[in-house]
Amino acid sequence: MISVVVPVFRESALIAEVVARISSAVSAVDADYEIILVDDGSDDHTFEEVRRHAVEDAHVRAIRLSRRFGKEAALLAGMSRARGEGVITIDGDLQHPPERIGDFVERWRQGAKIVHGVKHSRPQRGPVYRLASRLFNLCFSKAAGMDILGSSDYKLLDRQIVRLLVNEFPEHSRFLRGLSSWVGFEQAVVMFEVQPRAGGDSRWHLLDLVRYAWNAITSFSSLPLQVVPLLGVVMLVVAAVLSIQTLVSRLTGHAVSGFAQLEITILFTGSLVMIGLGVIGQYLARIYDELKSRPVYIVAEEVGFDRPASHMAPPLPDADSQS
Repeated sequence: MISVVVPVFRESALIAEVVARISSAVSAVDADYEIILVDDGSDDHTFEEVRRHAVEDAHVRAIRLSRRFGKEAALLAGMSRARGEGVITIDGDLQHPPERIGDFVERWRQGAKIVHGVKHSRPQRGPVYRLASRLFNLCFSKAAGMDILGSSDYKLLDRQIVRLLVNEFPEHSRFLRGLSSWVGFEQAVVMFEVQPRAGGDSRWHLLDLVRYAWNAITSFSSLPLQVVPLLGVVMLVVAAVLSIQTLVSRLTGHAVSGFAQLEITILFTGSLVMIGLGVIGQYLARIYDELKSRPVYIVAEEVGFDRPASHMAPPLPDADSQS
């Protein structure tokens, strides 16, 4: 009755260990299960390895997206095809320890509809990364009005929640970590230590993290738009102070050196105007993307979903994909 959704990208060397550790962890909680490996358009041999496990292991299903659509799309693709009463999402690089799955299932069986995996610490990350990560979580929590500090994509979602996330949210850009908190219902927390990557370096570089953070905030909150009028107020205050300074200097008979002052004022004003136009442009681009109504992802191939799964519900209907 448990589905485990694992997005993978260029993880061919880890697939065997991922499947083995997840299978061992779920088997220990006395439940039927399926493992859904979603290849997010890898350009190496990842899907060949994923397909092999789906063919050889009756518990494993495989999905290959037609190109790289991103982690959020890969998670949604797996969730839409999950047949378990409880759906666990977990990273494919083994930084989320599968051995804690039993704790998630226990909280779920006690009545929680959503069980969040919260990172206790990330000792392998540098101070700059940890500071940036905490800053993003803090900004998002303030913008969205909810606490996601320390949360991760390691979660257990009841089928009722999965049905809501897949079918009741028509927006193209989804931030599942935020949405899973926003929907409400009874929620619980499982603390875990982030593990070192089992192999290779992180695929997330600084630019990717900045883009991910900005997309998450702008897709979930209008706070950046509300900052634009604040920038105008700041400029108004600056202009008022400079005007008073100029007037006082003229009345007291002091020479007014206006060129440098004017130059700084123009540059400052122009910067604020460009920032405001940039923020507005980002939201217009999001509206444009939503109006196009393109699918969130496109499935190129599926393996193992034709096999019956005992005690499991049929996959959820999904209008956001093409296969």
